[in-house]
Amino acid sequence: MRPNRLRSLWQSGGAAVNGWLAIPNSFSAETMAHQGWDTLTIDMQHGLVDEGALLPMLQAISTTNTVPVVRVPWLAPGVLMKALDAGAYGVICPMVNTREDAEKLVAWTHYAPRGVRSFGPVRANLYGGADYAQHANDTIVTFAMIETAQALNNLEDILSVPGLDAVYIGPSDLSLSLGCTPTFDDVDPPAADAIAHILARAKAHGLVAGIHNGSTAAALKRIAMGFQFVTVSSDARLLAAGAQQVVRDMRGAQPTASGSGY
Repeated sequence: MRPNRLRSLWQSGGAAVNGWLAIPNSFSAETMAHQGWDTLTIDMQHGLVDEGALLPMLQAISTTNTVPVVRVPWLAPGVLMKALDAGAYGVICPMVNTREDAEKLVAWTHYAPRGVRSFGPVRANLYGGADYAQHANDTIVTFAMIETAQALNNLEDILSVPGLDAVYIGPSDLSLSLGCTPTFDDVDPPAADAIAHILARAKAHGLVAGIHNGSTAAALKRIAMGFQFVTVSSDARLLAAGAQQVVRDMRGAQPTASGSGY
């Protein structure tokens, strides 16, 4: 089976730089994949990607060595299994709030006897190889999103679920749940304390911790803290930022109008 480069990177002590895909288009996904990201996450929750757009985006990422990850819309077996069958090498599941949620996530992403994932890796066989079924359980990466006060209260129970590989922090939802301003980077003190606590407890349980960031500066600081999966911006934000910069440069370079109308 094709190795999961994300696992190899983590085992060497490195941190994955993850890109984020909100635009439902295979060409933009292919363009992002060719820029050298370690991983790219297709966002089916808050991005505009539906199941029809998912497959061509995964195929586009496959033109490179970038590892394909999918954030599913919710904790639901059908969409988790379809994402994996389509060739995702990692899944991020939002709003995992209890041990039962985490147990369902692990069960639905693993084949028996470690889970109840239904067998049918139609494209996963093409991406992963003919022996996909024999090695998928140890190759696919399963992330549980920790982003609520309820999840914080149940953190030890969630992190102790066998088969869970990593947690992913959504700073905005976590901030909202704690009564703070929703933001990625400069979070309020209660959210900052919660983020540090999640990171420490994940490491204590032998799990990798990831987090969403709005800037490279914030992502680098969080790598220094010990995060091994950092998302920076998104395709839509990068497109807007690049276009804004061009427009600002052009507007600032235009000569001012003379007093004459001729």
